[in-house]
Amino acid sequence: MPDQPTPLSAPITRRTALRAGLVAGAALAAAPPGASAARRSPLLRSGGKAVAIFGGGMAGLSAAHELAERGYEVTVYEPAFLGGKARSMGVPGTASPGRAELPGEHGFRFFPGCYQHVPDTMSRIPFPGNPNGVLDNLVRVEGTVAGFRGLPPIFTPVELGGLGQLTPELVQNSIIGALGFVPDLPAHELSFFAKQMLVWFTSSTERRFGQWEYVTWEQIMHAEGKSPAYRKYLVNALTRITVAAKPQTSSARTIGTIGEALVLAASGTVPQFSGGVDRILNRPTNAAWIDPWVEYLRSLGVRFVMGQGVSAVQLAGGRIASATVTGTRGTATVTADHYLCAMPVDRAVDLLDGSILDADPRLEGMRNLVTDWMVGIQYYLRRPTDIPEGHIAALGSPWALTALRQAPMWVGDFPATYGDGSVLECLSVDISDWDTPGILYGRTAKQCSADEIAAETWAQLEAWLNTGTGWLRGEDIHSWHLDPGITWSGGGIHNETPLLVNTVGSYDNRPDAHCAIPNLYFGGDHVRSHIDLATMEGANESGRAAANAILDAADDPAPRAQIFPLVSPPAFAAAKAIDADRFRAGLPHLLDG
Repeated sequence: MPDQPTPLSAPITRRTALRAGLVAGAALAAAPPGASAARRSPLLRSGGKAVAIFGGGMAGLSAAHELAERGYEVTVYEPAFLGGKARSMGVPGTASPGRAELPGEHGFRFFPGCYQHVPDTMSRIPFPGNPNGVLDNLVRVEGTVAGFRGLPPIFTPVELGGLGQLTPELVQNSIIGALGFVPDLPAHELSFFAKQMLVWFTSSTERRFGQWEYVTWEQIMHAEGKSPAYRKYLVNALTRITVAAKPQTSSARTIGTIGEALVLAASGTVPQFSGGVDRILNRPTNAAWIDPWVEYLRSLGVRFVMGQGVSAVQLAGGRIASATVTGTRGTATVTADHYLCAMPVDRAVDLLDGSILDADPRLEGMRNLVTDWMVGIQYYLRRPTDIPEGHIAALGSPWALTALRQAPMWVGDFPATYGDGSVLECLSVDISDWDTPGILYGRTAKQCSADEIAAETWAQLEAWLNTGTGWLRGEDIHSWHLDPGITWSGGGIHNETPLLVNTVGSYDNRPDAHCAIPNLYFGGDHVRSHIDLATMEGANESGRAAANAILDAADDPAPRAQIFPLVSPPAFAAAKAIDADRFRAGLPHLLDG
């Protein structure tokens, strides 16, 4: 059994105080728009409409979008590339006359149906011929291929379908039906897994923040003593391929949150998720989304300063007085009314000097946040594979591989558009585990060269997908492209684009969009959000929250950017109310164990 929550009669400790604050924060997150502004202290007011945004990734662009539409003077400082980890790129030297470079990317884009903020933003970005702007560049994916080593792969739908009305029992039974293909899994353990998911669905907000935040996903799923198939596939593989998180260290609250959202999206019963559980873009990300977005922001007056990143902020009189940016243009001083740090957490912490931490000691917790690697490689093939369209999951593979055939789902003629005309297929693969030895060299991805990573990844794909199919042939490989964020120097491997992983208790250390310094704000997938995961959705929500905090600080009457809470079906309300009473009484969840 996991640790039980502290009864209300227990002495107040730092942890119980934090838990109480987190539960209160969760309640505030559900308050009506504008409610927070009415409660804000006058000391946090900071008038003016000039905003400096440091970072041109998802959070920075989302904040710029909301602020520019409300008439703010926005300047975005980006040291490398707009779009951050979401961007795509051409592979240098691969274009022939009349064709574009082969399409590369950090990793393939996945738009789960539970996303609400990202689709809303996309619908407000004009795109020629699209009534709903960039949003119309999303295409629905209806199935996925699940591969197992030495077994024939299985094609399974990603939508549960047939659910007229959601009930706890129906959710439990649907999960059992959806995962029945897992090999060597005892039926009673699959039923237990579905029951533990139901524990999450019927857990109160108080228990989610007060108990499940402080235990691992492995613990809530009671993996100890279960079969190898239960631990390998249900506990480990599903977690690794979905969120690139380790179930042994990840917060059960975080994994449960995204798991619940995906199940609700797959059920087809929630109107907000009518786009389906799974969508992808119909062309490379920059062409489909990022480039039109930047063009639209420029039309609103947003200024982009490329090749410059913030290196320091200067505090004076309790406020940020200026910032220093450095880069290809040398060093410069930036002054604005508001300063938004929309950089990845591993870079944002470099700004937290003594004066900043003295002004807001809570920011010190950002230094304790943990990042991990999830990086993509693309294989360009001379022959289309016969893999069904949709996502591909090599369940239980050492490097937790997922993949996507892109050419069949993109508009246009792929060989006529990209490369030298001989490439007919692009298989984009995400490597989510960089710390487990592979099957070809017996080394982790972090211990391999680029060539070895390409060979090992392909070997795992063949082992997991080729039994009885012959889908993949090494002789079809024209070339491959590894995310350029991976580099080697000084005898070691480096990653310029790590992402936050939500370890146990990490919510305590994550910042809000606004801090105690009146004109300093934070955006990024490490900032607290409803989706609670390092995703485009979380980063977009954080950008909106930062924009709203700026509007509050400026006493601006403009409508706030919409923040969408996670969907909570009414069918679970009664069970959650009972669980809230039990949590407050120091009792475990009725179904847990």
